[in-house]
Amino acid sequence: MILLNDILDFTEAEIKNTKIRFNKGNEQYNPIELFKQNNARLYEGHFWNYTNKSYKEGQIAIGFINLEDDKWLLFDISKIEKDLNVKHGPGYEYSCLRQYEKYFGRLIIKYKNKSQNLIRLAETVIEDCEVFEIISDTYEDDLFPGYDNINISWEKLGFVIDKKDWKAALINQKGVYLITDTLSGKKYVGSAYGDDMLYGRLKNYVETCHGGNRDLKKLNSDYIKKYFRYSILEIYKSTTDDKLIINREHYWMNVLLTRDKRFGYNN
Repeated sequence: MILLNDILDFTEAEIKNTKIRFNKGNEQYNPIELFKQNNARLYEGHFWNYTNKSYKEGQIAIGFINLEDDKWLLFDISKIEKDLNVKHGPGYEYSCLRQYEKYFGRLIIKYKNKSQNLIRLAETVIEDCEVFEIISDTYEDDLFPGYDNINISWEKLGFVIDKKDWKAALINQKGVYLITDTLSGKKYVGSAYGDDMLYGRLKNYVETCHGGNRDLKKLNSDYIKKYFRYSILEIYKSTTDDKLIINREHYWMNVLLTRDKRFGYNN
């Protein structure tokens, strides 16, 4: 068994001066997605202060993100430079300990947190933090899931659309896709057979929100970003006649009643 401190090599004094925060997600806060987006909100959450102080000046703060079950991804080790005396908000100035930066996003531990408190004194838990894996590159779980398994938000679509395996899977495939408004329940059926095929069509929704569609243009872009989801109904080889793609598009419009204004945005 390799333990966390076998990698960090903290002295006994450093361990006593360290806290570990095990960051878990909720409906308003998704730390793993924030990490992949390099979003500053991840660090706001990690250095969030409550009525009882999360950290003290001079302490070392280690940050982990929950991946699944008892697996946690290291994303930050910093020193608390200043207590800003803020309650219920980001409460500290901090400086990253760069000597550990090579492990950020790569070191995964196994640890079963037996306490409801997610901020723990390192000396009480570090011996229970087992190194599970050090991956070869920064953690990423956004591999293309297969055409039948795509069902993603506008935000997620924008994040993955230019990833190598997503682009390779979509750029040479024609198809019929579905957009669902999760608030109203209305749907929009579209087809992709032009330049860059499914990739080009979905990329256009990321860039414009409405994709040039008349009824979607009537919607506020913030509304689309919040409530729209994207999936693929059918795929076809790049050599497939465009007329077949259009016929299948109309078939799905009829099945899903998307030209009826009660149920959809097609016109």
